[in-house]
Amino acid sequence: MSNVDDIVVDQPPLKFEKIPESDEELCKRLEIEEFIKQSVENNFPMEQLVKLSLSPHGLVNDHLRKILWPQLAGVDVNDLERAPTVDELQCHPEYNQVVLDVNRSLKRFPPGIPYDQRIALQDQLTVLILRVIQKYPNLRYYQGYHDVAVTFLLVVGEEIAYAIMEQLSTTHFSECMQETMEATQRRLMFVWPIIKFENAELYKFLQSSAVGTLFALPWYLTWFGHSLNSYKSVVRLYDYFLASPIYSPIFVTAAILLYRSKDILKEDCDMASVHCLLSKLPEDLPFEELLKTSSNLLKKYSLTVIEKDVDELINQEREQLKAQESMTRKRQRKRPDIENRIFSISQWVPNMLTSKSILFTSAVSIVVGVCAYYYKNQYFSAGIS
Repeated sequence: MSNVDDIVVDQPPLKFEKIPESDEELCKRLEIEEFIKQSVENNFPMEQLVKLSLSPHGLVNDHLRKILWPQLAGVDVNDLERAPTVDELQCHPEYNQVVLDVNRSLKRFPPGIPYDQRIALQDQLTVLILRVIQKYPNLRYYQGYHDVAVTFLLVVGEEIAYAIMEQLSTTHFSECMQETMEATQRRLMFVWPIIKFENAELYKFLQSSAVGTLFALPWYLTWFGHSLNSYKSVVRLYDYFLASPIYSPIFVTAAILLYRSKDILKEDCDMASVHCLLSKLPEDLPFEELLKTSSNLLKKYSLTVIEKDVDELINQEREQLKAQESMTRKRQRKRPDIENRIFSISQWVPNMLTSKSILFTSAVSIVVGVCAYYYKNQYFSAGIS
């Protein structure tokens, strides 16, 4: 499994709210239905399909997504492989971990479904995941992958979900499925140049807080599927990501940070406070507005320019680390001299047991202890243990 901390902590239950169709959604649905009707043998013009997926309300509902998601993902629904049983995959080395994660993903299934149906979905999800990593031994399963897989499973069913996950695992998520998360961690840093170019004050604040990008890791790994409460928001984002360039989740992350800039700048500028604020997404985020911002940022900034800025940032951090290590080594070299001086003072105390000498010894011991405490704390404050 890829080296990533367990992100399945305090996962909110997914709300499968039934919201009446708005007038705008009705018009969009009718437009998509006409688009499907005019297509020959479900061979949809990709340019128009992408446009429908990106524009407000996306593909509107799961019935339409089941028809259109496969082509967006580059999957041929007429050439699907037979799914093996759970028993056939039990020998896979990742089997136990996948089952554990799937069992912890119950909050992502529709509430109130019959027990037998839920067990069947869990088995299908387990098989789906194991099929991908069995077919591609170079890809490493990571915790959070099941959050993506369950979304596709719920919308398009087991066989098509597997085909989509196979395709995405070798493209969009291939970087996340390497032996380590080093490439993913570097990719997350792409958010910083965007923030710097768009809001210098926010960038300076976030860098000063040393919050890093850990808060955004589950967003990127799961296309926000792990972190959102609303099923409707999750599938809307999946419309967008399927129709967008691979690194579009980075630009959505930047759009969220820019949108929340006022709240962020009001927070105490320390890592714990800022991480706590950012890691929990508000339930009322205006995703249509955020996706529009994301698309504008995608058009505005070249990945080449962003990557160059990230390389400079990484080099700066390396130089700072080298300087800190050099200072630490200098302080460590001074430490034995101070300790020797403390030791020589204690040796100077006479070893006599008269009442006066005991009083004198106690006084000197206190002085030695205070000196030792002072010097030790000086070094602790400098980062030396």
